[in-house]
Amino acid sequence: MPDTISVALISLGRVGHQFAASLAKHIEQGDKSIEITAVAEQDPDSETPKKFAADGVPVYTDAAEVAALGEKIGIIFDLTGVPAVRQTLRESLRNTDNRHTVIVPEVFVRLLWSFLGDGAVLSGPVRSGY
Repeated sequence: MPDTISVALISLGRVGHQFAASLAKHIEQGDKSIEITAVAEQDPDSETPKKFAADGVPVYTDAAEVAALGEKIGIIFDLTGVPAVRQTLRESLRNTDNRHTVIVPEVFVRLLWSFLGDGAVLSGPVRSGY
């Protein structure tokens, strides 16, 4: 089995909730060597973060806390669509000389969704840019 890819999800709103549920389902089916290592959501008491917490996944309220995990995270899926959050993530990685972790913007998540999705439409506005 190949090395497991450690991912973090930032923002579990409409798009984040759908993407997280689909990714988790594929992981549970055992056909993806991916582990969701951390999530960040401004409202940690909402449904999706509570589910992750119950499964033992650390839940943070600040994206910078996830970036501070360093090379424990291979991919950060930024599902916020907020350029300032992405900039904060970039700066956090740069300040710690983390050249391992990749930040994936929401537009790429939509592309990935087209491969992972079960025919459902990923809701929410389309935000592009890096």
